[in-house]
Amino acid sequence: MKLDESVIRALAVDPTSTTVSSHGSSGFNATAKISVTLEDGTQKYFFMKTAPGKNAEVMFRGEHASLNAIHSSVPSLCPASLATGMSQDGTAFLVTEFLDMSSRLSGASEEEPSGLSLAAKLAKLHTTPAPTPEGYAKPMFGFPETTCCGDTPQPNDYKESWAEFYAQSRLLAILEKCEGNNGKDAEFRSLVEKTVNAVVPRLIGDDHLNGGKGVAPVVVHGDLWSGNRGKGRIGGKGAVEDVVFDPSAVYGHNEYELGIMNMFGGFGTSFFYEYHKICPKTPPVEEYQDRVRLYEL
Repeated sequence: MKLDESVIRALAVDPTSTTVSSHGSSGFNATAKISVTLEDGTQKYFFMKTAPGKNAEVMFRGEHASLNAIHSSVPSLCPASLATGMSQDGTAFLVTEFLDMSSRLSGASEEEPSGLSLAAKLAKLHTTPAPTPEGYAKPMFGFPETTCCGDTPQPNDYKESWAEFYAQSRLLAILEKCEGNNGKDAEFRSLVEKTVNAVVPRLIGDDHLNGGKGVAPVVVHGDLWSGNRGKGRIGGKGAVEDVVFDPSAVYGHNEYELGIMNMFGGFGTSFFYEYHKICPKTPPVEEYQDRVRLYEL
């Protein structure tokens, strides 16, 4: 397998000391391991995804920004993304730090682990304020790139209101995507619109959450189910850590993360007990389960 010149330039590596081999699997992309022999004879590794076309370019731009938003807040939670772009033949690529998740992960490491469980790392992520976007005076709900949940693009235009963002950029956006793919269904549209106009303001309205104070945007992974978590060494070395990957991030309400986690399972009672000790449930607490169910939609 030959490494494209665009990737070589993005990583600033010597092609004569670089090899590429198939590594892992993905439902949407080809995946590979890039191995570089450095001047001192040691090896450095990278992970690469590739897929043809403009849709893949959009997907990878979103994942690139998502990984780096998470990594900047909790570096031991996911690999950093190093480059994304288009190859000369029209193939999109994404290159990240290598995440070694092999079955041979064992033994001591020269580097000390973070000492944080996945629950503690997620709680740390969800209690770290989102940055203020360029051109705005305060943190906003949204994200600087379109992201994809699976292969479905998600609009992330910034909004001041979380309820408005969730209604417009998630529920109604998905409805329009479904109608475009499958045709219109009046009953289905009516149900979604009732949810947007009645349930959303009732459960997550800005004047309702947190005693009328609303919620502050934080980074959420956006597609965190049991298949997107694991244990590995970021960079292919160092300590074994609880890690996540394949994010579809957004700056949103932290409990939005819990919808997909609850829907697909794999996160038990002890996980949420530890998580909520650090990141408490948003008031009104008695409506917590209703909000999580809303976020499953």
